[in-house]
Amino acid sequence: MYGAVIGDIVGSRFEEEELGGGMSRKSKEFEFWHGRCRFTDDTVCTVAAADILMNGLDAASGMQRWCRRYPGRGYGGWFASWIHSARPRPYQSYGNGAGMRVSPAAFLNRSDLGAALSDAERLTVITHDHPEGVKGALAVTHSIWLAYDGSSAESIRGVIAGEYGYDMDRSVDEIRPCYSFDVTCQGSAPESIICALESDSFEDGIRNAVSIGGDSDTIAAMAGGIAEALHGIDDRRIDAARSYLDEELAAVLDAMYAR
Repeated sequence: MYGAVIGDIVGSRFEEEELGGGMSRKSKEFEFWHGRCRFTDDTVCTVAAADILMNGLDAASGMQRWCRRYPGRGYGGWFASWIHSARPRPYQSYGNGAGMRVSPAAFLNRSDLGAALSDAERLTVITHDHPEGVKGALAVTHSIWLAYDGSSAESIRGVIAGEYGYDMDRSVDEIRPCYSFDVTCQGSAPESIICALESDSFEDGIRNAVSIGGDSDTIAAMAGGIAEALHGIDDRRIDAARSYLDEELAAVLDAMYAR
């Protein structure tokens, strides 16, 4: 859960640089915390997902309520319109927003994979009801759940390749040179999973994700949720992440970890 938030915050400045016409960094060597970092829509949606699942809220209205509290956080065009719709309907999206918000589904259902996947789908189909969107969300959730369950990185690669048809036989070094900005699930979820599975620490997973370029905050959010499950996060990094959040967001995170 904090893994996704930290990935979002750390990756935020690199996405803004690339969208502003800058070159992708394509390196793991960078200052981890920076004054230009901020939480984006990825954090807001992840916290919303946690609140929805912990309190049994309606997924659509719960997501809308949280996102309306935090305008201007980088919401995509269709999603931004959906947030303010009086009658919200899914819009066949296969964007990677489906994958970045589902880590609470795995976090809260560590003993029940079926429940984790069901909750992830419930959080997803309110907007991203295209098969590729649902697949991306489920693949990220499945990866996190398996990591919490003690599966090895190689075992997780095999399961994700077999269950979701993603090409998991690539390394970060193979992905990095040719990877470009891609906001689809099919073009960023498998890469995010690989970045996490190839890591030797939580921070290394985030650095892998940023280093391939592209939609850095969302890629790092997806990778961060998996890297947290694989390696854990020390209190120092959690404290650093909290300094970027307000009390309302932090309170939901606290409630999740208290469980």
